[in-house]
Amino acid sequence: MAGAWLTSTATCTAYRVVCGGTPDAPGVRVPVAGRVFAERVGWLADLVRGMADQVIAAQWSDADLAVLAGGVGVDGRRLPASGWMALRRLGWGAVAAAGVVVSDRVRRIAEEEAARALRLGCHRRAVVAALLATWPADPFARTDGEWSGLRAALPEGTDTATIRNRTRQITAYVGVHGRLPAGLCELEGPPVVARQVSLAAADRQQVVVDRVDDRMIRVWSQLPTCAAPVSYRDWLWHAFDVALPASVPAGVKVCSPTVRPRDGRVRVDLPWQAPHTPPPVDGHTRGLGVDWGVNTLLTATVADLEGGCVVVDGRPLRFDATGVSAKLVRLRRHREHLNTKADHLSRLRDGRPADAPAEAALAGKLACLEAEHAAVCARIRHLNHAVAWSAARWLVDHATGVGATVVYVENLATLEAGGRSRSLNRRLSGAVRGTVFTAVAHLAAQAGIAVVTVPARGTSSGCPRCGGAVTHVKTPDRCVAGYRWAICSCGLSLDRDHAAAQRIAARGLANQTKTRPDRSGQAAIHAATDTPVRRRARRSTPAATTRPVRDRRKTAPTRKQTRPTGAKTSRLLPLRRQVPAPTEPPPGTGGKRPAGRTPQETNPPGPVRQVPHTVPTTARRHPHRVRGAILGRGFHRHVHATPITHQDGGTGTMSAPLRIT
Repeated sequence: MAGAWLTSTATCTAYRVVCGGTPDAPGVRVPVAGRVFAERVGWLADLVRGMADQVIAAQWSDADLAVLAGGVGVDGRRLPASGWMALRRLGWGAVAAAGVVVSDRVRRIAEEEAARALRLGCHRRAVVAALLATWPADPFARTDGEWSGLRAALPEGTDTATIRNRTRQITAYVGVHGRLPAGLCELEGPPVVARQVSLAAADRQQVVVDRVDDRMIRVWSQLPTCAAPVSYRDWLWHAFDVALPASVPAGVKVCSPTVRPRDGRVRVDLPWQAPHTPPPVDGHTRGLGVDWGVNTLLTATVADLEGGCVVVDGRPLRFDATGVSAKLVRLRRHREHLNTKADHLSRLRDGRPADAPAEAALAGKLACLEAEHAAVCARIRHLNHAVAWSAARWLVDHATGVGATVVYVENLATLEAGGRSRSLNRRLSGAVRGTVFTAVAHLAAQAGIAVVTVPARGTSSGCPRCGGAVTHVKTPDRCVAGYRWAICSCGLSLDRDHAAAQRIAARGLANQTKTRPDRSGQAAIHAATDTPVRRRARRSTPAATTRPVRDRRKTAPTRKQTRPTGAKTSRLLPLRRQVPAPTEPPPGTGGKRPAGRTPQETNPPGPVRQVPHTVPTTARRHPHRVRGAILGRGFHRHVHATPITHQDGGTGTMSAPLRIT
């Protein structure tokens, strides 16, 4: 989000590729196969990555990172905001390999990739330097004074997760070398850029983007025709079409894309911009508090700020993806099983004598396992992405329906379980909490709703009514494993995730004036004070709509059921239809009785075999209908979500239901 524009990215696939001519003079155009086009984009990506890695390796030192972080060039002028221009001002330009001819625009793309990696290294260097300068005797048990000194030395906006991860990294280095590192460059090696081509760093001499119609974009770009071009004759213009997805509105501004070769295809990350007015981060009277639940993916509640007090309606909003989580667990187990088998076959292959011929069957099995492993990993990524965006769509639609102008989310980057709750960390990582937050922030910005993060510490252990410590017990009305209920001495008896959502909403509404942008530009409240939450009184039901109370007193004996004469009663239903024995056995049966129990074996001795529950054919034929959402085929269980409530009291489905396969 920059200025009055909201930037979004649509991931598409390039197709209908032609080669030849120029954007201004068509000339002779030759169709290019998809595999050939992906190979040529891969050659360009390899050239860019090679030059960028060379620049990063040459400048990966504390002195050079300090110069880049200072923001002033050798001539005393301020460094430009563009990464490639800043590197050229410092004299750190990219150079192609010997004998390889590339244009200045390709070098510019490589310098932009290197500048992004080096600037990120500047931030990591400042964090590591602050940790080393205030390194305590026990880094995992700092005192209040040590924490105060560390916070004063750290860059502004550094979260607890970054401190924890960098502390572990430094501790591992000390365990190996017996001393503290001198800085970031000694602690870790230079980073490696991704295999992609950011065409946004080039101009019209390298990339041209034309709009064919409202749903079609045509991109022109120069690509090499060989892996190591030796002259400019080895570079040709290629044009490919990109079909815009339905989520991209018609008439928006389309920018230069980023292309990524993958699996014989070319993925296109196409940015598009729409006019946008950033919503205010304070002055809100109604908001949604969202907790990253242990039991459910998201648990939210509606809160109002009335006269300095936070009032909630007591209605929980839940997005439960337990069925999908179980599917992801099975996929991860299958992935680990495939990885173990592949490692075993690799050891068998590598352990063969050098003079022994390679076994073709062994190599074929290994290739098959690697392909299946890649397919399972892609399935896991797809499910994680689909669930994250579906949950974000559900949450934003709820906020729009109840008239909330802000969504308060706990700072998920600092959330980590300790002790015996290590399994919670795997569940949180599997749900891709960062993707959920990014999706919520993006969809809320489109709807004009602000998203603010609040501190996560103490949201589940404190009482939203009195602020005291709560006790987690088992759910009183359900036989569910785990301590999912919170009780307090003040009389609170509530679901622990719902109580945490109320506490998060109170922290956000009561500390709106402390909202500041963090390092990434996201609005956040870094230090918050807890405010008691008051529950709104329930409205009395009018007498006209009061339902009559049913008289459940027993005034007559229970009516006996009538059964056919001579039928034998049983408390068990037969597993199969009772078939009497025929007088003469059918031909070819060898005198055997037909399958199924006889009337004399209605209650056979021993344990009774349980028949597994089967889904009706009509249920398998149609997509799963969720409470408030519609999900496509592919889930073995439903994703349970609270129906979306509008201000007029009606309910409905999500405005853009996501189909997951």
